[in-house]
Amino acid sequence: MRIGIVGTDNSHVDQIVRHLNVDGAGGDARVVALSGGRGRRNDALAATGGIAEIVDGPAELLGLVDAVVVADRDGAHHRDQAIPFLAEGLPVFVDKPLARTVEDARALIDTARAHDAPLTSSSALRWIPGTDALAARSIAGGKPELVVVSGPADPAGDHGGIFFYGIHAVDIALRLAPGEISGVRTDITDTTVVASFTAGDTRVVVNLVKPGSTDQIPFHAMTFTRESMAQQTLVPGADYCVPGLEAFLEMVRTGRPPIGYGDLLRPIEVLETVATALREAPAGARP
Repeated sequence: MRIGIVGTDNSHVDQIVRHLNVDGAGGDARVVALSGGRGRRNDALAATGGIAEIVDGPAELLGLVDAVVVADRDGAHHRDQAIPFLAEGLPVFVDKPLARTVEDARALIDTARAHDAPLTSSSALRWIPGTDALAARSIAGGKPELVVVSGPADPAGDHGGIFFYGIHAVDIALRLAPGEISGVRTDITDTTVVASFTAGDTRVVVNLVKPGSTDQIPFHAMTFTRESMAQQTLVPGADYCVPGLEAFLEMVRTGRPPIGYGDLLRPIEVLETVATALREAPAGARP
């Protein structure tokens, strides 16, 4: 399985190259080509992973690879980067977030469907052992009435503002709370952005806290039924991207996306509403 990567500045790419090319832990899967041209970053990745092909633009990967990872850190670029591969029927993993608008997310999903090209996207934290454990405990307790997830996110940060880190907490929350999104409300203080909404019949609250100058709060999630509560602090390990990568490789082999396309859209629906509220908030109210 020949993998190409678009957007190599992301540190997730280091984990992918190490897991597949250095450790050989992905079966027959190897990163064989990088997009973005020659430079210190791509040359270093190529040397580490024994990657022979470095091309200038994403389209030049066509014919060289069997599947593609789009890892650009800014979701605003993902539509243009991923669609040429989906249009050729190639499996594509778009690293978080899928997009920064519902319009772009729908275009990606529609192209995937039209060309029978498997597509997936997620926060790496959706798949880590702590999230798996909490999801299992939550299911055992019955359908949650309330889900509360907290984590860091900087509305003014590079690479798409609230989308760049906010996708982690929102994606975790929506793994725990299935169903159609409605009634998104955004409350803003100097240091926090709180998104509250309903997913199906479950009330969801996502607390996004601006990181401090030297540290940030941990990710944490809780689920509540009328009779029980389950909670977990979610700590990414050294190879936290690997479970999501393995889900992508399984999709390439089977043609079955690990996340339904409706569920790919839901976090973008929430975050686009939050981003709009942040843009429209009075200057003094923005974090």
